[in-house]
Formats: sequence, structure tokens, C-alpha cells
Amino acid sequence: MAQSQPPSNRDAGRIAAARLMASGNALLNAGNCDGAIAHYDRAIIINPNYAGAHYNRGNAKRLKEDYDGAVADYDRAIALNPNFADAYNNRGIAKAERGDYGGAIADFDCAITVTPNLAAAYHNRGNAREELWDYDGAIADYDHTIALNPNYTEAYINRGAVKAGQRDYDGAIADHNRSADLNPGIAMAHNNRVIAGYDRAISLNPNDAIAYNNRGVVKEFGGDYTGAIADYDRAIARNPNDAAAYSNRGNAKRELGDSDGAIVDCDRAIALNPNSAGAYINRGIAKRELGDNGGAIADYDRAIALNPNSAEAYSNRGIAKRELGDNGGAIADYNRAIALNPNHVVAYNNRGNAKYQQEDYDGAIADYDRAIARNPNFVVAYIGRGAAKQFNGDYDGAVADYNRAIALNPNLAAALVNRDATTGKGQRQQQRKWWQWWRR
Repeated sequence: MAQSQPPSNRDAGRIAAARLMASGNALLNAGNCDGAIAHYDRAIIINPNYAGAHYNRGNAKRLKEDYDGAVADYDRAIALNPNFADAYNNRGIAKAERGDYGGAIADFDCAITVTPNLAAAYHNRGNAREELWDYDGAIADYDHTIALNPNYTEAYINRGAVKAGQRDYDGAIADHNRSADLNPGIAMAHNNRVIAGYDRAISLNPNDAIAYNNRGVVKEFGGDYTGAIADYDRAIARNPNDAAAYSNRGNAKRELGDSDGAIVDCDRAIALNPNSAGAYINRGIAKRELGDNGGAIADYDRAIALNPNSAEAYSNRGIAKRELGDNGGAIADYNRAIALNPNHVVAYNNRGNAKYQQEDYDGAIADYDRAIARNPNFVVAYIGRGAAKQFNGDYDGAVADYNRAIALNPNLAAALVNRDATTGKGQRQQQRKWWQWWRR
């Protein structure tokens, strides 16, 4: 009668490592990250080539916010298994948590290449693109996520939030309603609803500072700056250490012409969170509007040091440089903003303005074309393009652009003046005078 052979030392080691892995997983699922890491450590000592143990240890470290340690473990898991899609995906998450959104996107790309139907990778890439202000790219990724998994609640929530930021309020409401239908228990599905959704969240929890802050953001996007400030006030009353609420309130105050008040709020935001690139950007904008372009540039420099991938910081620094007469420096900053976000309408328009001031009218027209292609309702781009065409002698084209600007906003005095001057073949110097008036 044949007898079974005892396992080899190698097989016994693998079995022991697998048992440690299983117990580590149980501890991780119970929320005991330290205990889980200890078991994964032992599993890896027994079997250093156990990719799954490196991967799960990385997950535990990521939950402990040890992002560097997590990335190191994911690196090892990927080295052992180059087709480990989940490792690429989770390494991307860890990189995003460190603020390395470009590196995160590269990892999500790899995960998608290995597993084209990995909905989570598309969703996470959308999150990273949103952080880089690539809202169109983010929406495309959320669309793909939902196509792969129509019940992916978080994708609806995040797509709705981006749509709200782009003032697509109907689309935002539809997405938030769908997320609430899928899972009413997810607070974010309520907190991120456009106005009505936030109203509902506040009725459920009147002390939810985040809901007041986010409702203020939506009101601000809709142009209700007074209502936004009231919500930021409520958020701050409930959480006096909410740096984002101070920064957002400052931005709303600036929109109402209170740039001094804006700076006070941004100062407070920065005191609470010295690493808030957004607060430096908002303070820089307020300083620029008060004529302190040097101080504005210093704030944009700080924002860029904190987040080198902030297209908004480069774009706004370009504006300040141009106002100081440094058109070359402004164009360099607009170039960088566009490299980071190829759909940055304002950067194309403002680069066109800088080229116009350099009398590069063809180059200006090309940039205004790009701005209009991305946003056909961007009024100032039509005015700028009309002025450049006028200097190039294309009077019919100039009048057409001014007419389009007036159709979009009949109260635009600059477009009316320029159209009338062009129709009468006004003097080029007179046109420059009115163009300078408009740019002020």
C-alpha cells in the first residue's frame, strides 16, 4: 500500500507563509493594521518572493498613512509580478495620497493596460485628473467607470461633483440622485448634491460643517457669493479649524470686491494649513486685484512649490507677470499651465493676450481659436480675437467676432466700441486705446 510523501521543506514554507497571510488578512479586515503587518512580515521572511504578502502589507501601510512604505511594498509586488493590476492601482492611490498625481496616473494607466476592465483604476485615475484640474479627463474616466460598472456609486458622486464645478447643474443633480438611489447610506451622496442635496444632508445633520462648506462651493460656482459666504460662516462656526472654509470664504469675498477681507481669510487658512496650495492661490489673486503683483507672485511661487502640478498657480502667476510687463515670463507660465492641462481655456486666452501685447497677432489669434474651440461661449476670447484680426486688417472677421461677443453678452461696451470703430475703419491707434481700456 503506497504511503503519501511528507511535504518538502519548500512546500512546508509556502504553506506556513500562506497561513500567516490568511491570519494577516483577517487582522487587516478587523482593522488591526499593526497586527496584520506583523503577520505579513513573518510570511515574507519565510517566502521573500510572496508577491501577495508584499501587496497586502502595502495595503496595511497605506491604511496607516505610511505611503512611502506602501509604495515600497507595491514596488516589490510588481517586481515579482509585473502583471499585478491591483498593485499598480493601489500604488497609484498611495502616490496620489502623497500628492504625486502624475505618478498616480501613470500607475493607473498600467493597471488599465494589464486589466482593461478594471473599473476602480478608471475611477481612481479620474480622481487624480480632477486634482490636476483636468475636469474633462476626469469626467471621461468616470464615464468609463460607470460603463464598466453601472452600480459604481462613488463614480456617480465624483462625476456629479465635477459637473457641479463646471456648472452643469442638471447633470450634477442627475448623478447625485443616481448615487443616492444606489446607496442612500453614503453620506457623500448627500453632501455632494447640488444645493438640494446639501439641503437634505444638512437636514439630516445640522452640524455637518463639510455639508455647509460644500453647499457654499456650489453656490459660489452659481454666482451666489453672498449665499456662499453665509454657508462658509456656518461651516466655520461648526469647525473653527476648517482651513478650506476660510480659503473658500476669502475667494467669495474677493468676488464681491472685498479683496482685503479675502486676504484676511486666506491668512487664516494658511495659518491652519500651511500646505494649502489653494489658499496661496486665492490670496495671490486677491493681492493682484489690489495691485500687489509682487506679493501675488510670491504666493503663486509658494503654491507651485507645494504643488508643482497646479495649472491654476502657473496660469495666475502668468497674469501677474503680464501686468508687470513681463510678457515673456507670462507666456512661459501659460505654456506650463497648458502643458499640465491642455484644456485650460483661460491660459490659452491669456497667452493670446500676452502675444497680442507683443504684436504677435497671428499667434494671438491661434490661441484665441484654441480657447474658443474649448469653450464656444468664452466671450473675452472673441473680443481679443476681434482686436487681433482688426490689427491684421481682417475687418470683416473682426466685426464677426465682436458681433458674437455682443450676442453672448449684449452689455459688453468694449465689443460695441470696437465693432463700431472697425465698421467705420477707425484709426488703429483709437482701436488700441479701446482695447487697453477693455483689458483694464
